[in-house]
Amino acid sequence: MQLSALRERLRAAGAGPVHEQRVLRLWSNALPQSSGKRRPEHFLPAALLAALPALESELAGLARLRSAHPADDGSERLLVELADGQTVESVLLPRDGLCISSQVGCAVKCVFCMTGRDGLLRQLGSAEMVAQVALARTRRPVKKVVFMGMGEPAHNLDNVLEAIELLGTAGNIGHKNLVFSTVGDPRVFERLPQGRVKPALALSLHTTRPELREQLLPRAPRMTPQELVDAGERYARATGYPIQYQWTLLEGINDGADEIEGIVRLLSGKYGVLNMIPFNRVDGLDFRRPSWERAAEIARTLHRRGILTKLRQSAAQDVEGGCGQLRARHDAPSAPQERTLHWQPGARDAGGLAR
Repeated sequence: MQLSALRERLRAAGAGPVHEQRVLRLWSNALPQSSGKRRPEHFLPAALLAALPALESELAGLARLRSAHPADDGSERLLVELADGQTVESVLLPRDGLCISSQVGCAVKCVFCMTGRDGLLRQLGSAEMVAQVALARTRRPVKKVVFMGMGEPAHNLDNVLEAIELLGTAGNIGHKNLVFSTVGDPRVFERLPQGRVKPALALSLHTTRPELREQLLPRAPRMTPQELVDAGERYARATGYPIQYQWTLLEGINDGADEIEGIVRLLSGKYGVLNMIPFNRVDGLDFRRPSWERAAEIARTLHRRGILTKLRQSAAQDVEGGCGQLRARHDAPSAPQERTLHWQPGARDAGGLAR
């Protein structure tokens, strides 16, 4: 379901702008439609009042909890069932954050990510994205929403931006606490500055070498790391929000001295922060995460070189809840089929991955 279609249905039932806003505000905040100081029977048009029970039931069915997987770090991975039976993942994060999905599957096929293994199965409607927030709010407060779950938001741009606009208005999320995460797409840098709600931006960098980035993100738009950073810097300066550069740390591939020098060249003086996340183990992939000591050494080196770097743990590692893993375990009739991507330890300068 799209939010635009939901709005049309409300108007067809006699809702004016203030009635429409009330219904959307209560739903997105996981509050019953009977909430508030003004009783609905004294405020809403009769036709809308009559339509509300069926509408509430339909909205609740957009995202239902299939299973919950709490982790020791305070996060909780949620397997969410959509109305058509497809499943996606949401993650409740510490400090009132929530990571949501924008697609079932993904077409980018990042080689270290399980979500893209089966390709793109379907787009999520904007209402299905907001429904993930409403579902999460039945479990705990949500004050920050990041579009970093299953899918590439740039490939579902209209629907994601529609969801962001609602969450940044009726959904009561501060604009800088809405985070649009992307591998990089020129359309993102054209559209985001035009929106009523301008989210913060997270850009998947992962390497400073164009040839390696093409191997790690084989179906991403062909923006070089330099082009990505340049576009991100323009958006950061225009909005006043620093860019979050994402870096999945892969042992022997993008954790060497050459990448450290490349990061310093690319990000020195830029309005951004580098989020360095050691690889989260995925069944069937033979990538490895460097030791925590090695990762911490890289972060310290970058700090000394003037690059604001945050070393992060991927949420819910103890429940093997990496993006796509819950869905894969649920959908697999038996053990997952292994897919091995061979990397060559001595070939860092040649790209690091064997084709």
